Amino acid sequence: MNIINQKTGWIEVICGSMFSGKTEELIRRIRRAEYARQRVLVFKPAIDDRYDANNIVSHSQMQAPSIPIGEAGEIYQYITDDVKIIAIDEAQFFDASIVGIVNDLADRGLRVIVAGLDQDYKGNPFGSMPELLAVAEYVTKNLAICVKCGNPANRTQRTIHKGEQILVGSTEAYEARCRNCHEILD
Repeated sequence: MNIINQKTGWIEVICGSMFSGKTEELIRRIRRAEYARQRVLVFKPAIDDRYDANNIVSHSQMQAPSIPIGEAGEIYQYITDDVKIIAIDEAQFFDASIVGIVNDLADRGLRVIVAGLDQDYKGNPFGSMPELLAVAEYVTKNLAICVKCGNPANRTQRTIHKGEQILVGSTEAYEARCRNCHEILD
């Protein structure tokens, strides 16, 4: 018996610090859906071109084709009747409109999977992620491993001095740290 109504949408959020496997988990869910022959559209913010301009890419080099967009509202122009799942990587980089858009897509019956940093480099809630976490039906919080002590890490340590909240980077600018080893550099 199928207990999930085909018209029911929902929101899944994958969050955590850098190097916790958020994009890997997003790609895993995308691949499972594609294996089930469900049409998936994958989006990423155009600002995130660290590894590739057109693919979402994990730090371990797993990748999936995506559509880079400047604003979350651009998602609507790509949706067709056969699309079942919308996947969005690095959601913290989109403005507050992402929350209403994700809710609308779920209300239309789509499965929406969002991945992003829940905290910035200072340990503060990042962008619209707190609101996305609040409206999600499913939340997965990934932990990394602290590079200093080896304990579970839920913080992102910025290793270079730069005052802006958004600094797109990888190992040259960030490390995973636990609560005790995390330091705020200003």
